Amino acid sequence: MSKIPAKLALEDGAVFTGHGFGGGGETFGEVVFNTSMTGYQEVLTDPSYKGQIVTMTYPLIGNYGINAEDRESRVPQVEGFIVRELTRVPSNFRSHAALDGYLAEHRIIGLEGIDTRALVRRLRVRGAMNGVLSTTDLDDASLVHKALSSPNIVGRDLAQTVMPRQTFTWNEGFVSPFASQELHPGRKRHRVVAMDFGMKWNILRCLTQVGCDVTVVPGSASAQEILALNPDGVFLSNGPGDPEPLTYAQETIRQLVGKKPIFGICLGHQLLGLALGAKTFKLKFGHRGANQPVLNRRSQRVEITTQNHGFAVDTSTLPPDVEATHINLNDGTLEGMRHKKLPVFSVQYHPEASAGPHDSSYLFEEFRKAME
Repeated sequence: MSKIPAKLALEDGAVFTGHGFGGGGETFGEVVFNTSMTGYQEVLTDPSYKGQIVTMTYPLIGNYGINAEDRESRVPQVEGFIVRELTRVPSNFRSHAALDGYLAEHRIIGLEGIDTRALVRRLRVRGAMNGVLSTTDLDDASLVHKALSSPNIVGRDLAQTVMPRQTFTWNEGFVSPFASQELHPGRKRHRVVAMDFGMKWNILRCLTQVGCDVTVVPGSASAQEILALNPDGVFLSNGPGDPEPLTYAQETIRQLVGKKPIFGICLGHQLLGLALGAKTFKLKFGHRGANQPVLNRRSQRVEITTQNHGFAVDTSTLPPDVEATHINLNDGTLEGMRHKKLPVFSVQYHPEASAGPHDSSYLFEEFRKAME
């Protein structure tokens, strides 16, 4: 099989030359890396990666193929995908397609054959930066200029590009025999309205599994629209990019605090922080992987977590009535918070992603109990 030349250019002038796979053409985005050894399909279909070109640090990707059960949304969401070595012949009884063909079907550009260790080291030292991935323009100077000219992720409302346009209901729990979450439904069903800023499907499965009837609304829904559905609780989902431009969501959350129990994850955690009066900041290269240690201050236990975020809530700006409940043990950043008087709490990491695999599943049960 003939290989198509392809290049990645970063805004700092670095150029990496390899071979293209999947779709062809040209794409731009913030270049980031994920340290997970498995889960590339969940990474590809996570709407939180909208606007980003993702590099996998594990050297062999694609070996177990693609299957419908492990998707986190309908289609791949990444802008581009970079691997050291691509497996073109997967071996897994669950697989129905190869990674190469899957990306080609959805016109996502892949790059293989570069030194991903060198790329990741550069991103760790200099920070995440804009890049251009191309199979059509192979001129280094031209690509670097395009990378410098591409829009920055800071200040952009990327959630608008992935949130649903219409309200819908979700009632699917864990249907796969390979589901690893241990969640126990309560005796009473609870009505939950989930604000969708780019939500992973497994979050909806977890909410359903603990006994929630979930109505999903666009992240742009107003407090009046949400309260008109008469929910027992409100969930704030994950999503891509910078939380600060989502002023409409912050105002909606501000109006809901004190009226209903609230649980937020990832972008939902950041938006809740902003709504409560805290501030957010951009991390140098973000947290993306399935092996991040987090200290639960209340139990004094360490949870192994899955994470995907480039922004964080500034702990020093939390108002007096909000306490930090979880701390990242790698860099001390805020991973969870709770209102001291109201049933309102959130975490920065992804408890639905089974990293521990059950270390953080208690959070969904705590949300259920808050509604009882």
